[in-house]
Parts: sequence; structure tokens; C-alpha cells
Amino acid sequence: MSELQARLETILRAAPSLMTVLRIARDLDLPDWLIVSGAVYQRVWNHQTGRDPDYGIRDYDLVYFDPDTTYEAEDVFIKRAAAAYPPPFDALVEVRNQARVHLWFADHFKTDEPYPPLASTAESLTRFLAPGFAVGARLEADDTLTIEAPFGLDDLFAMRLAPNPRRDRARGEGWDKAIASVMARWPEVRVVD
Repeated sequence: MSELQARLETILRAAPSLMTVLRIARDLDLPDWLIVSGAVYQRVWNHQTGRDPDYGIRDYDLVYFDPDTTYEAEDVFIKRAAAAYPPPFDALVEVRNQARVHLWFADHFKTDEPYPPLASTAESLTRFLAPGFAVGARLEADDTLTIEAPFGLDDLFAMRLAPNPRRDRARGEGWDKAIASVMARWPEVRVVD
């Protein structure tokens, strides 16, 4: 385990709300699941800046990978999670099958950017807007944390955001909106091209 991965694990374990979400997600036993995005990277920024671990956390993205791409199959998992999480988490945990993203990506983000089907939840992280956003965690049955970070953790701990080098169109309206949201809450973040 790298030094940054060990630091990330310590930070995540020190956030009681996140650990509650991870424990319940583990008990749901969704296929190939992770808690991703702000619920993970924002905890690091809060730690780095001396803020409360939950500062700025708007939701918990619980993603999984199931080859059944029907909405009906995804809805079963959404309802199962909603029933398992107590308030306020029942309204904050957003469950999404990463095998379905290619079906709605263009309409949801109003883009013509190509989004080929994914093969796993970890692969979905390679499509995030910025390497600093592309981090996920899973609590295993033995209480170890599995960390997925396809671009590494350097940008995350440096509080640096750069466009995803694997996405030709990472910049644009979606990028501008995400950066404005981040900068309003964490002005310490450095945006680079």
C-alpha cells in the first residue's frame, strides 16, 4: 500500500457518516460496487483544509456493475438500497449501474461526446472529468478498504484539478460547472490545464 493510499484510508475511516454508508453498501452486496466521487475526494480536501469531514458532501454515489442494462433491474437495486439506508442516507445515496451509463450519458449531459459501454465499475473512474475526482472505495467483508484510483492519488492530495487526459472533451460546460461548484466550496483547489 502506498503512503497516499494509507493516508486516504485513514481519512475515510475517520468519517463516521461515510463508514456507515460503506458498511450498508457492503451488506447490500451489489456486484462490483464502489462509493465514488465527492463522497471520497471531498473528505480528503476537508481533511487537508481543516474542515469537518462532511463539509460540502451533497450525496453518496454508490455505483455497481451488472450486465443487465434494463432500468427495471437497476430499479430493484435502487429500491433495495433506499430500504436499507436510514434517514438521512436513504435520500442521499444514489445508486447507479455503470453498465447503463452509455445509454443515458449524452442526453443527461447534453453532449455528443462518445461514451462507449463500460466493462467494470473501476473503468468508469477513467471517464470522470478530472483525475482528482476519479477515486472510489469499497469496504470488504474483512473490513479492509479497496481503493480504486486509475490516475493515482497525487492530484487528489495536491488539491489539483486538471481535465481528464483520456477524454478529448473533458473541458466545456460540464467542466466549467464542476469547477465553479468546487471553487465555491474549496477555494484552495488549484485548477490547471
